[in-house]
Amino acid sequence: MTVVLVADDDADIRDLVAFKLEQAGFEVIAVEDGQTALEQARSRQPTLAVLDVSMPGLSGIDVCRMLRADPATAGILIIMLTARVQEQDVEGGFSAGADDYVTKPFSPRELVSRIQALLSRARA
Repeated sequence: MTVVLVADDDADIRDLVAFKLEQAGFEVIAVEDGQTALEQARSRQPTLAVLDVSMPGLSGIDVCRMLRADPATAGILIIMLTARVQEQDVEGGFSAGADDYVTKPFSPRELVSRIQALLSRARA
């Protein structure tokens, strides 16, 4: 089963994303901050991480950079999920190493589709 890490400090969004991913057949690790996301990514080695940019402590951008810098976690696929929609925010997400960037408000169905597409491309 594919494991997906979801990190968002907004409990409603975190629960919604986790629920939709579980419905789609994924195993989900849901956490509320960047430090816990980093620890879970290192210990559980998910296939993919969905990271909110704005979280207390470590931001999603910080977590993304740290995962990319560590050979043990560099292969984890990363989608940024954020309300930060300015062009420089999107560029910052991609330059930190994100594989995709989804802005809030978002369609949970579209997010699941983008995750599935990213996983398919990674397997090919």
